[in-house]
Amino acid sequence: MTSTANHLARRRCNALTTLLLLMTLPIVVDVRAATPAPPLTPEQLSPIDVTGYWVSVVTESWRFRMVTPAKGDYASIPITKAALQAADTWDPEKDRANGALCKAYGGAALLNIPGRLHITWKDANTLKVEMDSGQQTRLLHFVKGDPGPPSLQGYAVAEWVDMPPHLSPLGTPLPPGPPLHGPGMGTLKVVTTNLLPGYLRKNGVPHSANAVVTEYWDLHTETDGKPWLVVAIQVDDPQYLVEPYLTSPNFRQEPNGSKWSPEPCTLD
Repeated sequence: MTSTANHLARRRCNALTTLLLLMTLPIVVDVRAATPAPPLTPEQLSPIDVTGYWVSVVTESWRFRMVTPAKGDYASIPITKAALQAADTWDPEKDRANGALCKAYGGAALLNIPGRLHITWKDANTLKVEMDSGQQTRLLHFVKGDPGPPSLQGYAVAEWVDMPPHLSPLGTPLPPGPPLHGPGMGTLKVVTTNLLPGYLRKNGVPHSANAVVTEYWDLHTETDGKPWLVVAIQVDDPQYLVEPYLTSPNFRQEPNGSKWSPEPCTLD
């Protein structure tokens, strides 16, 4: 065999040996690159920041919210005959004797009672809403779990949603002026069920255990740059309401909790 042929044979042998060695080597895969990133939490996905301290600004229904309405004053609530009978026979002293002073501070009516809110993230999937009036706490769950037994605040399921900028959260056209929903902004939708029977107003206007409360929380910045929280609330209760009961309490943000002043429930 010529020297050239010997050289080619040695090259082929070396190449085959290298290939066999490569085939026997372990295959190393970078699992870090193949592992997907964990999904973002509702806290990380929040399009608006509703945390902090907020104070009620009573711009609607002043005489029902700032002064306890008299028994028989049910204006603006579309009640059924059954609700009218229950409200007309309401006895505040019976509630006092039974220790039922908080029946107007439940999830269907709490935000309409003037006071201060303190909103924080309890964890990455749950917003915590504390109210100094009545010393109440609501938990807004972005991950639905076991609602447990009915309670004063019920079980609230939350989600981030987008709203058309020209419509209110409840679907009605907005009045002329700056839109509540700016580009890229969102709305916090909350649906509360599993409520104990309670009151829609402190003068005994009832809601049943089957009431469903739908809320849309919007952040609105005034021309002076100060944030406002506007909550559109709809209460549906076929037992005690002939149509949905709509309210929209407003809250102005405060710089800190220096004015936070928890007080117990009252009948006044």
